[in-house]
Amino acid sequence: MANSSVFSSNITQVSPGNNRTAVIVQTFFFTLLLLCFIMFLYLILGILNIYFSTPHLRETLRCVFFAHMLVSDTLYFLVALFLLLSSIYAFQMPIPFCLAIQTLATATYRVTPYNLAVMSIEQYIAICFPLRHGAFSTDRNSNVAIAIMWVVGLIPNAAEFIAMSPVVTKDFFLHSAICNRAVIVLHPVQDTIQSFSYIVTFVLVALVIVYTYIKVMLVAQKITSKQMAASKAGKTVMLHALQLFLCMNAFLASLTEKYLKDYIPFIFLINFLIFMCLPRFLSPLIYGLRDDAFRKGIKRLFSIPCCR
Repeated sequence: MANSSVFSSNITQVSPGNNRTAVIVQTFFFTLLLLCFIMFLYLILGILNIYFSTPHLRETLRCVFFAHMLVSDTLYFLVALFLLLSSIYAFQMPIPFCLAIQTLATATYRVTPYNLAVMSIEQYIAICFPLRHGAFSTDRNSNVAIAIMWVVGLIPNAAEFIAMSPVVTKDFFLHSAICNRAVIVLHPVQDTIQSFSYIVTFVLVALVIVYTYIKVMLVAQKITSKQMAASKAGKTVMLHALQLFLCMNAFLASLTEKYLKDYIPFIFLINFLIFMCLPRFLSPLIYGLRDDAFRKGIKRLFSIPCCR
């Protein structure tokens, strides 16, 4: 668990010219990854265009947090792709830039579960406290909630920086290196901080999701007039749980690399596609298809012009 991170710190370096098979396999995965990225970006930009061009969506708190999650996931994926390529092709960068990139990567990784927790709380308030939901659903509150997510997401990085400060040499930030987590881990407590932050994050978010789901379903059983709305809200909260589970799967990447790297070539590329990319690809579909406005827009994005 100590080495579980947004990206594995021991990505195998692959030279494109090692042998013909390696080149073919690597080209296949990169082509697949590029196609996935293009589709992902196309979908995200389409959904965000729908969001910003539809006034009532911008005023709906649930949609505000959904759009924020899409932006955060897009940043995460861009940084992940950059770090993957820089590791494979042994691209060296200044240590300060590497530290900034790793900070952005881990922060965006943590923000997603926080966003899921806030979205669950919003559903809970809408069903259990409908009279207070209007006062809660303000631009100020949404901006404050988003700001808190990012501040909390950056706290472990600040703690790691403080922990590494006493052992940093004067010329450390003058060097360049292939950017991975091992480069910026100078003290064992940094891994402890990271592991602790991930465990606390996922446990607390899971508790929030379970609590809100139970409360929403209790309302559905007690109040007949709210059964349909509460049932839909309960299903939405369960989708938050599914998304949290998909995010937690990233921890499996380090385990599979540790035990399967000698048996499966390019395991790090497979891990990147399954554990890093797949959850981000699914989130816009999971949530977008549940809203009528987003669903119609998504259908238009993937429909053939002559058949619309």
